[in-house]
Amino acid sequence: MSTRREFLTTALVGGAAAAVAPRRASAAVKSMTVVHESSFIKGFDDFFVKTLSPEYEKLTGIKVGYEPVSVGSMLTRLTTIVETKAGPEIVHTGVNWPHLFDQGLLDVTDVANEVGKKIGPWHDNILDAVVVNKKWKAVPWGNIGQLECYRTDWFKEVGVTKFPDTWEDLLTVGRMLKKKGHPFGFELGHGFGDNHGWMYPLLWSYGGREVDKDGKTVLIDSDETAKAVDFCRRFYQETMLEDVLGWTDVNNNKAFFGEQISCTNNAMSILIVAKRDFPDIAKVTDHGLNPQGPKGRYHLYNPQSHAIASHAPDPAAAKAFLRWLYDDKQLSRWLVAGDAYYAPFLTGYDNHPMWNADPKYMPFKESLKTSRLHGWPGPPGHAMSESVAKYVLCDMFAKACRGDSTKDVITTAAAQLKQIYKAK
Repeated sequence: MSTRREFLTTALVGGAAAAVAPRRASAAVKSMTVVHESSFIKGFDDFFVKTLSPEYEKLTGIKVGYEPVSVGSMLTRLTTIVETKAGPEIVHTGVNWPHLFDQGLLDVTDVANEVGKKIGPWHDNILDAVVVNKKWKAVPWGNIGQLECYRTDWFKEVGVTKFPDTWEDLLTVGRMLKKKGHPFGFELGHGFGDNHGWMYPLLWSYGGREVDKDGKTVLIDSDETAKAVDFCRRFYQETMLEDVLGWTDVNNNKAFFGEQISCTNNAMSILIVAKRDFPDIAKVTDHGLNPQGPKGRYHLYNPQSHAIASHAPDPAAAKAFLRWLYDDKQLSRWLVAGDAYYAPFLTGYDNHPMWNADPKYMPFKESLKTSRLHGWPGPPGHAMSESVAKYVLCDMFAKACRGDSTKDVITTAAAQLKQIYKAK
């Protein structure tokens, strides 16, 4: 069986075509639209609207509109676009969505290969998210990493000057900080990012898995999972605020800025917002990689990509725009406008100048090496999304934190997963 690297190399050699500069618009193509989930980084959206779109129109005569969608609503918007075969031609995809909307997205293998040849190659593990039946259904541009965000000043109060390397060490520090009135705050409720961002890595770091790579063999009922559940219960009881059980993605941000918590799992948005609105907090805010467990260190992948909807009236024009957008001159500036919030999957950007703007950004680059999609090592298809949507893993951990037995919460999760993956 060929490796992902071998597949990528073969595709690059056999499928790459020479990129061409965008031409002036034909009579049939005067405009197109990009639909995009609004970024937490306002400058990212503004750069597209105020700089990239006008530049492309000046170059080609094609006006590129930008339709922002509120955070958390892009999946619904994409579903409507695909089902109605109408709306924006260039669509934003997240996580494993290319697998969910395979039939509604065009093959962009040629574009992805050209970009990879110029700025890459691509990081191997991004293939899981965007390559469907050996065809690239989206061109990735960046990962929204979920890391540990913490108060360096309060950690120093208990003698800690470097973020703990293991979950057990973090638990020890958390106990001390809670006693000093600086508890942790990790989301355990039904949000969409800050819960999964630490619970999947916690499970994996203890050796637990939801399902095997065959997509049929449910693995959640294991000693490794039990150890992860037992740790999570202690971690909650001994370090955290009680109300994290009902938190969604906004709560930990508010608690951090309200100086109620000393550590949480979050994207880089806390630091970036703090720099703008809470400069004193920003000075004492830093990031750490997720701690190691007995079986290693892991992070959750949240890849963001661009795809072309199958109803696009001129696929060639849409591909020409993506080629232009992913040219280093444009892509590099757009990434900088995002304050390194999006970690690119191109090895040519591993040492991009944006990482040097602040050493606090660096862990997000490092986390790409150990990031996996939800449900890993299972296949990134509909069943994986169903498990996430039904909060199978989140509820397993949260119920244990509420007081349910380890055996009961794992049994419930196993039953749900067997139904989702149609396991026998």
